Amino acid sequence: QVQLVESGGGLVQAGGSLRLSCAAAGVIFSINGMGWYRQGPGKQRELVAIITRGGSTNYADSVKGRFTISRDNAKNTLYLQMNSLKPEDTAVYYCNAVAPPYTMTAAALYTWGQGTLVTVSS
Repeated sequence: QVQLVESGGGLVQAGGSLRLSCAAAGVIFSINGMGWYRQGPGKQRELVAIITRGGSTNYADSVKGRFTISRDNAKNTLYLQMNSLKPEDTAVYYCNAVAPPYTMTAAALYTWGQGTLVTVSS
């Protein structure tokens, strides 16, 4: 049984920063790659960042250079540091384990959590 709980979202001005956290119940970090997805208003859910169990990372072009994904296996926690935020980053952000190959089309493996809302004002 895996439970995913996202937190850290909020309202921030353009150019600001937020750090999102994802707490995962169970021991999944030693087995799976993990990713952050987001779904903006009127848009499909998209994968924006991946970290493999070995620590390699991949990012969507839209966030590359601004977002950093990391993980703490001892805490079963995934993080997303978001800098230089733009209004187009406004979305509900979700975490999940991802299946290889670890590209921006990687499939999610578990039931979605509630997500955390990030709103970036212009």
